[in-house]
Amino acid sequence: MNDASTQHISVMLDRCIELLSPTVLLNEKPVIVDCTLGLGGHTEALLEKFPTLTVIGIDRDQIALERAGARLARFGDRFKSAHAVFDEIGEVVSSLGLKEVNGVLFDLGVSSMQLDEVERGFSYSQDAPLDMRMDRSRGITASEIVNTYAPGALVKILRTFGEEKFATRIVENIVKARAKAPLNSTQELATLVKESIPAATRRTGGNPAKRTFQALRIEANDELGAITRALPIALDLIAVGGRVVVLSFQSLEDRIVKEIFVDRSTSKSPRKLPVDLPELAAKFAMVSKSGETPTDEELAANPRSASVRLRAIEKVAA
Repeated sequence: MNDASTQHISVMLDRCIELLSPTVLLNEKPVIVDCTLGLGGHTEALLEKFPTLTVIGIDRDQIALERAGARLARFGDRFKSAHAVFDEIGEVVSSLGLKEVNGVLFDLGVSSMQLDEVERGFSYSQDAPLDMRMDRSRGITASEIVNTYAPGALVKILRTFGEEKFATRIVENIVKARAKAPLNSTQELATLVKESIPAATRRTGGNPAKRTFQALRIEANDELGAITRALPIALDLIAVGGRVVVLSFQSLEDRIVKEIFVDRSTSKSPRKLPVDLPELAAKFAMVSKSGETPTDEELAANPRSASVRLRAIEKVAA
């Protein structure tokens, strides 16, 4: 079996390193938190480039942690890992005796490894148990969601997290199907969704199950709730001159990141005042004014990076 870490392509790797370089070079013993360690591609590149850097890698996926740990073992105590959801970043950093860090990186969404491992249930193109949990040791499965949630709750999830305009029709068919037998496999659900969507719509826009699967995955892992809680904590942990870099892969995530970054980089002084009150001045400044996208070269090498948007912010005052 091939080593997944050698197949994985880290998204916008060079740009992430470029954005985090200034804060690393400003400090004698810099610390960066990789909140979504995955297979460790971003962390490996950072540790290779900066010999004085320590990286704390957080991931809720125990399998990813183990593989990344093996990949990064050569860096010794310059790499530290934690099995946690990234909204626990405060507890992780505190447990290591630190009060602040110099950089934080988020690479949101499901990883290529999780998509490629059929048994995880993230993919609608191959049959597998309907799981979708990033941490398989805890939480609710996608199967439990489709088989136990009230119809109204399911419609809301598909509309909100999947932006699925045929949510009502899909849920009606889910309810009919589960009344006969539980929906337990990805292909069962993918087929049901396909049959719920008008033929004309099915012929455009990719796999018709994409939005439903995205919605269930987000619900199963509380993805939007986690980033909404985690980003303010990460910003509070950043030292002056430090940066937070976020890679988002769908508009719902990117919207949350943008709103939080805009809020933190906007002065709270009344607009009518001729000067900015120091105590109300913004403590952060945008590094990327709008969502950055991959280069054409990267898109050619890694088609899965097509939907990514990168945003970065820097702490400019205590």
